[in-house]
Amino acid sequence: MKLAVACGLVLSSLLAVSSTAEQFDFFYFVQQWPGSFCDTWRGCCFPDTGKPAADFGIHGLWPNYAQCHGGDDDASFFSIVGRRGKCWPEYCEREDGNALSPWEIRDLVASLGRSWPTLSCRSGDSFEFWSYEWKKHGTCSNLRPHDYFARALALKAAHNLTAILAAAGIVPSDTETYSLSSVSDAIAAATGATANLQCNRDKDGQTQLYQVFQCVDREAKKLIDCPLHMRSRCSGDRVKLPLF
Repeated sequence: MKLAVACGLVLSSLLAVSSTAEQFDFFYFVQQWPGSFCDTWRGCCFPDTGKPAADFGIHGLWPNYAQCHGGDDDASFFSIVGRRGKCWPEYCEREDGNALSPWEIRDLVASLGRSWPTLSCRSGDSFEFWSYEWKKHGTCSNLRPHDYFARALALKAAHNLTAILAAAGIVPSDTETYSLSSVSDAIAAATGATANLQCNRDKDGQTQLYQVFQCVDREAKKLIDCPLHMRSRCSGDRVKLPLF
């Protein structure tokens, strides 16, 4: 009797996720350089855990389609809906609920504080940031909350972008600039997979490396070559990596 009850609980638990499974193609694992986030006209604010380290921090782990639904073949990350259709799922309904519980990630909080900090001035509450990422993207990942955050942390630990770039001589500086190709080549050589780069502008209008979009398989475990070419917002062929 106890075995039957246990099996029933396991089956119902699995159905809570699988019955609403999303058919996406890959994940974007997005990391941002904090110096580039802060060195803009908007500035930044430090989270409740204090100033983050001078290290690429996780922005999110985002399910994505290889081809936008209901639009052109020329898919682009920066087009959600409209001419190119919908390019990724978001805010998915789950039978096990959409809210993130602190209890579910209690053993990950310290690591998340170090590796997934918020720099937005709208809220310095780290858990609020993680909850937003879970509700918008994680609910569509076909993963449970703990697995979703744990796999993002594992990806960051396995492929340390700050160390990868430093090994190629690409280090934070307010005076040096680096070619985009040297950044891309360093990441590809170290990880075995191509990534997409995104830039922004500092207060003086100079182009700086802002975010790195690495592509990951549907299990959120293995890097793959990015199947989409996204508009990078990078002007010219050189970028800064500003001090933080």
